[in-house]
Amino acid sequence: MWIYPQENVLDLGFAEMNTLFSNAPYILMFLISAATMRSFAEEKKSGTLELLFTKPLTDWQIVSGKFLASYTIVIFSLLPTFVYYYSIYQLGDPKGNLDTPGIIGSYIGLFLLAGVFTALGILASSLSENQIVSFIYALLLCYLFYTGFAAISGLDMLKSLSEQVQMLGIEYHYTSVSRGLVDSRDIVYFISVIIASLSGTKLVLESRNW
Repeated sequence: MWIYPQENVLDLGFAEMNTLFSNAPYILMFLISAATMRSFAEEKKSGTLELLFTKPLTDWQIVSGKFLASYTIVIFSLLPTFVYYYSIYQLGDPKGNLDTPGIIGSYIGLFLLAGVFTALGILASSLSENQIVSFIYALLLCYLFYTGFAAISGLDMLKSLSEQVQMLGIEYHYTSVSRGLVDSRDIVYFISVIIASLSGTKLVLESRNW
């Protein structure tokens, strides 16, 4: 927002937060992968996972608890960026001359995106006992789900289905919500991916009994 050469607000001269919302997904990939890598990997390595399963909790409660704990950390890391909105609001000429509905939509998309990345990070952590390996898994999953489908849609063999393939990726729906138009289809997509990722985590944990 304020430092990148030729991209910061002061150099651009526009009262907008597009720099934050366009770069945030890539920053969140690293942040959330680091925040979730210990969720289950550390439990497995230290042997406390078995102790956790002796508690009167279902697998789904354990998974959702891990998710909510990590997601809360991510949400708190995003809250200070509201200061940027206040700063841009004050810098506008005239004061307050900025696209508030668009910014609200972008924040909704950012919080939903953070939820998806957190769920993917939890899934990645359940796949390994090593925190670094879990971090790499999470980073790859987040990156592939965010940009992978858009890249695949560019293949010649899929040109006729380009838009449909893009709609499978996170970037398409994040961009859609960031325009300020919150479509129920985008909300359903984000929630579905979160549930699917957490269900995958639950399935991995249940495999201990196979």
